[in-house]
Amino acid sequence: MPGRVVPGSAIVEPVVDIHLDPAWIDRALRADVAEGLTSQPKELPPKWFYDDRGSELFDQITRLPGYYPTRREREILEREVDVIAERSGADTVVELGSGTSEKTRIVLDALAATGRLRRYVPFDNSEATLRNAAAELAEAYEGLAVHGVVGDFEHHLGHIPDGGCRLMMLLGGTIGNFPPAPRKDFLASVAATMVPGDTFLLGFDLVKDHDRLIAAYDDPEGVTAAFNRNVLSVINHRLDADFALDQFEHEARFDPDEEWIEMWLRSRCAQQVTIRGLGMTVDFAQNERMRTEISAKFRPENIGPELAGVGLAMERLWTDARGDYALTLSRMVEGR
Repeated sequence: MPGRVVPGSAIVEPVVDIHLDPAWIDRALRADVAEGLTSQPKELPPKWFYDDRGSELFDQITRLPGYYPTRREREILEREVDVIAERSGADTVVELGSGTSEKTRIVLDALAATGRLRRYVPFDNSEATLRNAAAELAEAYEGLAVHGVVGDFEHHLGHIPDGGCRLMMLLGGTIGNFPPAPRKDFLASVAATMVPGDTFLLGFDLVKDHDRLIAAYDDPEGVTAAFNRNVLSVINHRLDADFALDQFEHEARFDPDEEWIEMWLRSRCAQQVTIRGLGMTVDFAQNERMRTEISAKFRPENIGPELAGVGLAMERLWTDARGDYALTLSRMVEGR
């Protein structure tokens, strides 16, 4: 079939746009660290987990026995991908927080089978991870145009290339990393990039037994603990700080009022940390906790109204067989 994207040898060289240059990253990190370490309680944004090492660690987390979201999401994708491909009508896939793009192949294969697939746009903040995934997919799909964007969710969604009929995707439950107000702002920003005909495939981790939730964020292998402490390594490296990683204990908690998991780093002792790049010192009391991530869990009946609040009409909601996880497909409300 002319123009069909199938596995083969004809490779289109990927294009990668870089919006996170070293100066931008330095300014953003400085501002976040200065604000977060002088807050009460102390807090660091989870986006700073994801340097190249952090991306590797997170990929390991997704393969751990207790980390169910990846497997549940894959179950839904494999079962419903033909419906997703049909209802989206897409020839372009735009993946926010693309990472290694492993699950993406399920969607790309389904669209390739329709003969429509033309372009894949991965958006991620790790340049190395994005470039590796882009090269692999360009090689795997003959004629596939890969146009990567290295950027930040809060600042660079406007740089996503337009054109074609696009299926936007945010998988892995990443939407849960936003508290309610920033989450609404983010979803509104995504909706603002969409045009009539575009659709949005979005993954939500659902509320469930608290022990299972905590186990997913505190594995006995210690991979999540290493991932959590990696944010301190990023600050040490980029801001010439002297965090002693072994003096901070990883903790995961469930907040039943907010219905989210929180990840914290607890100081094992009273200590002072110097951040020479900022000209500041920070005191930690023994057992003082610093929050590094939230991961909100959702109830299916609340998802549609939340999407509607930013002008997105939910067309379908699917869950896995156990009801652990949900995928939704939505599109812009006509006339908005």
